[in-house]
Amino acid sequence: MLVLLAGIFVVHIATVIMLFVSTIANVWMVGSSTTGTISSGLWLLCNRTCDTLPVSSSDEASLRATQAFMILSIIFSVIALAMFIVQLFTLEKGKRFYITGAIMLVCWMCILIAVSIYTARFTGMMRDFERPHHGYCFILAWICFCFSFIIGILYLVLRKK
Repeated sequence: MLVLLAGIFVVHIATVIMLFVSTIANVWMVGSSTTGTISSGLWLLCNRTCDTLPVSSSDEASLRATQAFMILSIIFSVIALAMFIVQLFTLEKGKRFYITGAIMLVCWMCILIAVSIYTARFTGMMRDFERPHHGYCFILAWICFCFSFIIGILYLVLRKK
């Protein structure tokens, strides 16, 4: 049981770190042009230097929503990690980690909303460049989506023995 708890704890920490990286780094979409590789993220458009991400006024609300939900997912993931540690030392034997699992599933939902909005609104943003494709931050966000769901379900099922 201790190995299972330690494994879940390590995967949860890895999820938090990957959420930080995917939110902060600006490599959600990557393309190339005559001046080199161009990447865009949630905050900046980077070529040789990074500038503010140019978005139309109709897409600005979608970008802000994506940014907000990614930040919320980080917050909920950190809160769930803190709640897991608190519940680990305060719960009686045989009790389940319901609160931690519920918070982690809220994190999962925030990631789903953020990545879905980005996919729907900004995937075609780099059509003017050669070979546009998703960057590692976009892929990390989807990996965090999977991990947060699995961790949330495991917390709901897991009993403290």
